[in-house]
Amino acid sequence: MGMKTKIALGAVVGIAVIGAMSANSGDGDGDGGGKNDGRTSASAGEKSGDGAKADGGKADGGKADGGKADGASDAKPAEDKAVEKASQAEQFKAFVQKNGSPNEKDAVSHVTKVQGADEQNDILDAADVYTDFTGGIMGEGTGPAKLIASAFADWKDSENGLVTIYDAEGELLGNGQF
Repeated sequence: MGMKTKIALGAVVGIAVIGAMSANSGDGDGDGGGKNDGRTSASAGEKSGDGAKADGGKADGGKADGGKADGASDAKPAEDKAVEKASQAEQFKAFVQKNGSPNEKDAVSHVTKVQGADEQNDILDAADVYTDFTGGIMGEGTGPAKLIASAFADWKDSENGLVTIYDAEGELLGNGQF
């Protein structure tokens, strides 16, 4: 009977783990998923063309055509829009101002937007940092991009995270693990 009990206990634990993982990787309809919904709806709308792929796309179907990322945040109160706009980038800049080297402080002063840093599940975390540099990978921002990625790794910690740094026009400058 001891072996049957161990097998039953293992099955229960396995089901609980699968349930927890599926709850963390769901549509983001929970209380803290406002930013994630906008990003999911935008991604689904861009890939499928009509925004009806995910539940977020169905709820924001009319807004997915106009402004994909902004359409999801317009459905939320103004405070959610303010949090999305300033919180991650401002928190990152404040952390670097307190803990960073002079070179990191200078590089992070060019950061305009940070996305994906607030919700982590340690399975596959991806964050995007946008800067005001120009010229893409051959421009002036590739050196500071490595400093920004390093500072980001000091700020956030993940088992399997990737931060990608972009220039003002959305071109890739660099990336790093965090």
